Amino acid sequence: MKLYSYFRSSAAFRVRIAINLKGLSYDTELVDLSTGAHLSGKYKTVNPQGRVPALIDKDKILIQSISIIEYLEEAYPTPSLLPSTMEERAWVRGIANIIACDIHPLNNLAVLNYLTGVLSVGTEQKLEWYRHWVAEGLEAIEKMLLENSKRKEFCCGDEPGLADICLVPQVFNAQRFECDLSEYPFVERIFNSCMKLEAFDLAQPSKQPEAERFK
Repeated sequence: MKLYSYFRSSAAFRVRIAINLKGLSYDTELVDLSTGAHLSGKYKTVNPQGRVPALIDKDKILIQSISIIEYLEEAYPTPSLLPSTMEERAWVRGIANIIACDIHPLNNLAVLNYLTGVLSVGTEQKLEWYRHWVAEGLEAIEKMLLENSKRKEFCCGDEPGLADICLVPQVFNAQRFECDLSEYPFVERIFNSCMKLEAFDLAQPSKQPEAERFK
């Protein structure tokens, strides 16, 4: 199993967590987003979209973090990353999609570079843009967590799953951009519970082999 990754990519971070939770071993191949390596012809033979992550497993090339995680769930079902009931699975996917479909696409590197480059948006305006979409998404997630009786140590029950896998990298990014998280106590509590687990800790950006090169 090979994961094409970049240490600061929250999408790649999600997949690293999922692989770790599944107890699978993998090799990492760096795709350096800071140099535009993801846009090179070589990497686009792996992922025609030119984004990370991409995962190769048993000669299958998989792209898009949520699709990769769903694949891992089906191919390696133990331990499960999804709850047992249809309603709970839909709820968990709702949180995952707020992050992966609403917050992240508006705040990823390509969008931020477009804002500051093509549209000549200043640094403070870029940060305001970033923090606005984070706040909008986390406000909804905080309310969902507040109303969910299954919320315990993790988003839905006693074991981490898909919602937690998506939430933790988003909180890391929010911290990096100095977003105010004080309004989201349940989000912060679940983040702290997750980071006590080796699967999450070893997947964080600072623990990746290339991280030393970018200090």
